[in-house]
Amino acid sequence: MNAFFSELFTYNHHCNQQLAAYIAGHADRVSARTIQLFSHILNAQHVWNSRILGEPNDFGVWHTHAPDGFAPLNLRNYRDTQSILTGSDLDAVIQYATTKGDVFSNTIQDILFHTINHSTYHRGQIATDLRQSGLEPLATDYILYKR
Repeated sequence: MNAFFSELFTYNHHCNQQLAAYIAGHADRVSARTIQLFSHILNAQHVWNSRILGEPNDFGVWHTHAPDGFAPLNLRNYRDTQSILTGSDLDAVIQYATTKGDVFSNTIQDILFHTINHSTYHRGQIATDLRQSGLEPLATDYILYKR
């Protein structure tokens, strides 16, 4: 299962790096919502990684980053996730508090799968926003990545 998740997060990293470069290259044309959504994707992965690793997170899920900070944060997220994949039992259950303070428990595997789904969902929203801004969205479908 670790190899499967490693592949998914490599795909996720690849798409996010492409999107980071695209947004930075079109910063004068992308909407504030695009920047907010992409920041949110990166922030959420950082927060989930921090929860799994038992470390404090550096910012909230809706903190907005400048486009030139996207690629370094995405790389940090990728490395942290790969560290989780090589050093954790994916069936292990962790307890965490949400941003509202509610306490829950989930397996690391469930959290990682959620992170991938979450990123894909919001990249779809960003594609719509880019098109509305007159830009051609990137093709980030998993099957295209695998081809």
